[in-house]
Amino acid sequence: MFSWDDSPDLNITPLVDVMLVLMAILMVTAPTITFQEQITLPHGSQTKHVSKPKTLTIRMDQDKKIYLNKDTYNLDTFADDFVNQSVKYDKTSEVYIRADEELKYKNVMYLLKSIKAAGFENVSLITQ
Repeated sequence: MFSWDDSPDLNITPLVDVMLVLMAILMVTAPTITFQEQITLPHGSQTKHVSKPKTLTIRMDQDKKIYLNKDTYNLDTFADDFVNQSVKYDKTSEVYIRADEELKYKNVMYLLKSIKAAGFENVSLITQ
């Protein structure tokens, strides 16, 4: 029999379980939702084409042969040869060095120093 003096116990465990499942579904699907607004950009008075920055890739194999485009150089004479060839290239272009992992550290640093001595400032070592 029911009496008014009894306080009923609320079991909120199923409610919490359902809310946690809904929150997990929302957290998983929210990053995949993309919104695409239709925006019409105004036309400018002048148009300028942006050119891709020029890059120069220099490779050195484990036999200390250096490849620049289709030319091949030795490490011993590379510094002088590169200074002579560098007049053909823009000094602000980015230079990427790809060197074999079996090379000694001093050989790669000599190559880097020779490129910087020719006037190139943006020199990077490429790794994989």
